Amino acid sequence: MDPVLIGEILAGLMFFGIIGFLMLGFPVAFSLAGVSLMFGVVGMAFGVFDPSNFGSLANRYIGFMTNEVLVAVPLFIFMGVLLERSRIAEQLLITMGKLFGNMPGGLGISVILVGALLAASTGVVGATVVTMGLISLPAMLRSGYDPKLACGVICASGTLGQIVPPSTVLIFMGDMLTGINAQVQMAKGNFAPTPVSVGDLFAGALLPSLLLVTLYLCWVILKAIFDPKSCPPTAVPDEDRKGLIKEVIVALIPPLALIVAVLGSILGGIATPTEASSVGAVGAMILAAMRGRLNLGVLREATISTASITSMVFIILFGASVFSIVFRLMGGDNLVHEFLAGLPGGIAGAIFVVMLIMFLLGFILDTFEIIFIVLPITAPVLLNMGVDPVLLGVMIGVNLQTSFMTPPFGFSLFYLRGVAPNSVSTGMIYKGILPFVAIQVITVALLFMFPALATWLPKAIYS
Repeated sequence: MDPVLIGEILAGLMFFGIIGFLMLGFPVAFSLAGVSLMFGVVGMAFGVFDPSNFGSLANRYIGFMTNEVLVAVPLFIFMGVLLERSRIAEQLLITMGKLFGNMPGGLGISVILVGALLAASTGVVGATVVTMGLISLPAMLRSGYDPKLACGVICASGTLGQIVPPSTVLIFMGDMLTGINAQVQMAKGNFAPTPVSVGDLFAGALLPSLLLVTLYLCWVILKAIFDPKSCPPTAVPDEDRKGLIKEVIVALIPPLALIVAVLGSILGGIATPTEASSVGAVGAMILAAMRGRLNLGVLREATISTASITSMVFIILFGASVFSIVFRLMGGDNLVHEFLAGLPGGIAGAIFVVMLIMFLLGFILDTFEIIFIVLPITAPVLLNMGVDPVLLGVMIGVNLQTSFMTPPFGFSLFYLRGVAPNSVSTGMIYKGILPFVAIQVITVALLFMFPALATWLPKAIYS
């Protein structure tokens, strides 16, 4: 049998083998590395894989550890964890609830707005969903909200941190797309390609994330108009409305100032994402100190949590590197190229299939797992076909928000289930997220039909 065909068959079997191991519950990083090593040994037996290729892993790992762009990841995580400990979310939710509570759908609107602010200032999905679940869900249920709508609003708002800059997902995708785009352009003979940076991806995600928040708000407003019983107004006592303007200013100014300092410095070209992340970390410490929440105990908790989350993400990245080497060198990239290039519809068909695969993988895998597995395989083919790298990254970012909200392994669903009262069933949570998953899919479709939503701002800023 043709060695090339054998290699492609093994590469395809390896991909589905990894998915099978993950569905059995094995740890992601070890499934990626272990299955890839096993198939590498099989490939050696058939003469389609050279074991000396594993020698490049050391250089790749050192490259990850010395990559200045990726230094921003633990700093942004630290910023988010520390802000969660300073109870900014609690004050925002309570204050915005007072501000909008007396109008139909007001509590839902306040949760979405607070979720957007927390996404831009913290980006920690688990902490955001839990905090809003503990504070807002009981208030919404007491006000007579449909439990399905209340759960959907909280889950959807809590996952905005995956697409609203500064998102750690966008940092990893930006770094990966930078290298992939350079390789694709050099293969085409363009030895001075226009670079793609994390800043480009941040700028590209800004308008789509605002569009997503707007669509969420429109859905709640439509529910308030056509189904007012599902989101009735909340009576806010007059004594609670006294001094409300001052409360709003006090609650909004600190997170807004941090957002302007971090995002403004990146988009304004004043600082790189890594430099801005250090500003964010210091700013979070200042805000925590202003609230009297900065002490050795809080710092210790924030540091340990940051180390745990960062270690989890990078160990998955290391395992994915083993998979990438074995898959590519056994001919898997050629297999993917032939498959996507042969689809009807050209670029549109290829993008649709890749988005569909990522959407379906979101039912069983986490966001980071999907981008580390699928992006190195599919992005070179799509970029070679002429897809804009910023558009691709933003579409993937919006698409993969669904991985937090689709059963059976949607983490936002687990977080909310853990803090929701017994009167809220798991079925209610699952049904509640369906409209918001549909909104995310619609947003991906709008990005494909109107690419300027993602590409206009980066060109306007960095041209």
